[in-house]
Amino acid sequence: MKKTVKPDHIAIIMDGNGRWAARQHLPRIEGHKKGAENVRTILERCIIHKIPYLTLYVFSTENWNRPREEVAGLFRLLEQHLDEGIKEALARNIRLHHIGSTDGLPNRIKHKIKQAINATA
Repeated sequence: MKKTVKPDHIAIIMDGNGRWAARQHLPRIEGHKKGAENVRTILERCIIHKIPYLTLYVFSTENWNRPREEVAGLFRLLEQHLDEGIKEALARNIRLHHIGSTDGLPNRIKHKIKQAINATA
């Protein structure tokens, strides 16, 4: 009988959402919205399967090369989902961490990240 090995950590690079939207003949931001919505499903699956660590690679330095309005849309999504994420994390006893540099991020995003970390510590 095979023994199933369960991971303790899953890391996901949130990439390809804009390309998905283009294939659906939708604006790129719609793909980013869909990707952000999928995070909830991923989180639910991690909880169900008792996977204690989830890392999401959300914004890379290459994203700065995108059109200004797309970057602004990504930040709006991040801000919105951080607000929702704090509530969800508190309700489920989940700790949020940030890995990487916040250099260049708008101050409101830096503040939301810090708020999320402090609220769930």
